Amino acid sequence: MEALSISASGPLVRELAVPGDKSVSHRALLFAALAEGTTRIEGLQAGLDVLASRRAVEALGAVVQDTGAAVRVEGRGLGQLAEPADVIDCANSGTTMRLLSGILAGQSFLSVLTGDRHLRRRPMARVLDPLREMGALALGRDEDSRAPLVFRGGSLRALTWTLPVASAQVKSAVLLAGLHARGTTWAVEPAPSRDHTERMLAAMGAVVRTEPGRVGIVGRPRLRAVDCVVPGDPSSAAFWAAAALLVPGSRVTVRGVSLNPTRIGFFHLLQRMGAPVTLTETGTACGEPVGDVSVEYGPLQGIQVAPEEVPAAIDEFPVFCALAAVARGESEVRGAAELRHKESDRIDAVAGELRKAGVAVDTCPDGMRITGGGRLSPARFESHGDHRIAMAMGVLALAIPGGAQVVGAEAAAVSYPGFWEQLLGV
Repeated sequence: MEALSISASGPLVRELAVPGDKSVSHRALLFAALAEGTTRIEGLQAGLDVLASRRAVEALGAVVQDTGAAVRVEGRGLGQLAEPADVIDCANSGTTMRLLSGILAGQSFLSVLTGDRHLRRRPMARVLDPLREMGALALGRDEDSRAPLVFRGGSLRALTWTLPVASAQVKSAVLLAGLHARGTTWAVEPAPSRDHTERMLAAMGAVVRTEPGRVGIVGRPRLRAVDCVVPGDPSSAAFWAAAALLVPGSRVTVRGVSLNPTRIGFFHLLQRMGAPVTLTETGTACGEPVGDVSVEYGPLQGIQVAPEEVPAAIDEFPVFCALAAVARGESEVRGAAELRHKESDRIDAVAGELRKAGVAVDTCPDGMRITGGGRLSPARFESHGDHRIAMAMGVLALAIPGGAQVVGAEAAAVSYPGFWEQLLGV
């Protein structure tokens, strides 16, 4: 596998847009298939994960068309999806698999979900357990804990389910199954997680109830098609913020980014590190607050990240750790055991890559401690097949004298096609 060489060639002074939010893009496609009428989606992300969701809804009978300016989805209506003719391949997308699990639990036909070797290793019991409690047949490999997954659903009963960890994907699976049940289904969370599912379903006509520590959905609604403009992905904007903070003289503004409060924890962490970060709300799109993120180069100070801060920044920790490597003093992340169950074990994988550059890192079951501020050494980083690690190490290379290489850099296409060309100006 070829390695991509990356080094800084001068300050980054740019205004730019990033691809549409991955989480919103998944939901726009999946929920449009459950709605009555035609949903028009602008700014749909073109990454490989979202493509998996598109292919899945097509396999379930929804018609998806590109019109140039937008994507149109002809919905089937709640409970009206078609039995797929074959196994549905979710590729590397945990969001596709987990959200589809909730949807398929409400369908009376047989369906099977699989994915690539990385996705087949990820834990699925936390999704299957509540679906079985609701009355669905929901099975998996390795004692119902891994994909491939098998479903035969229908005739679901509402329940109140307490999530073992704060997870938007698990919460969404429970709520989506609850759409097909009589009564109100509740998901109880130990801490708030991203709320894209609740926002979008409410916009489509579902009755969503929120109370402290839990969210509920009233079953059997009629979902209506909506027009949706997908905002820019804050997880993608995070790499540009980091790049600006790693290259002296840089100033970057990312326009039209989702500023959903459950998604911008990373930028608040940067502000605590002393970074000159400005968030400016300019409007709404697809039920999400939208605005601009501006970042200028500045010195960083190590910080302690508390467990309650983790859910709003869970996807950005690889790049946060890259910044912690250059910050003065120690940074510590705790309460982030969920990182061990992403596209890779992001705790061990990120720690191993940082050590290649000479960074002192200690890991523990739910996080790590990084001692930053030392001189970084040229390294040959590995992506571990993980898009966020690939981009995080690529951005860190900008701060390494002489640069670095990233093996498996193509993994970035999962969420950010064209990232390397945009970063390197090629």
